[in-house]
Amino acid sequence: MKALTHQEVLKVLKVAAESKRNLAMILLGYKHGMRASEVCRLELKDLDLKNGEVTIRRLKGSLKTTQPLAEIQGQPLLSEKRVLRAWLEERGNHPSRFVFVSQKSGQVHRSQFYRAFADIAERAGLPKDKRHPHCLKHALGYSLVEANVNLAIIKQALGHKSIASTAVYTTPTDETAGKAVTAALASLF
Repeated sequence: MKALTHQEVLKVLKVAAESKRNLAMILLGYKHGMRASEVCRLELKDLDLKNGEVTIRRLKGSLKTTQPLAEIQGQPLLSEKRVLRAWLEERGNHPSRFVFVSQKSGQVHRSQFYRAFADIAERAGLPKDKRHPHCLKHALGYSLVEANVNLAIIKQALGHKSIASTAVYTTPTDETAGKAVTAALASLF
């Protein structure tokens, strides 16, 4: 299970910022632990910018969740409301009910999202095994565990039905284990 580091997420967002649509898709995918299909299936009715909320209709038997959209001062790449407003302004009055539209059809297909993410991740310098949009969901899960967020909250944030699905993020990565060993040894000597 590959996950992006915080630095890799920022690199991807910086490259993605060349396209308002791609930036919005990737940011939502990361901040809400969404699968590619969930991002692509997002409908205009699922966004409530006035109240700052997004409703996510999860797949694979997961929960439907309504989560707040972040507006982070001084962090334009992480400010969902700003990024979404910019995309929706560019999107204009496209007749599709979907938030993310392509030039040829009404809805961006998950394979289009995958190709766009893979290209952006490659240009951001990520290794091949981290050029899949599902790495964003894993990045959120591991980031929340690293920040000592309660497992029940992580379960809700990722839309998992079972805590067992969420518990996989508590398994330390090699990097986390290495940092812990280094910190422990440094405190001993």
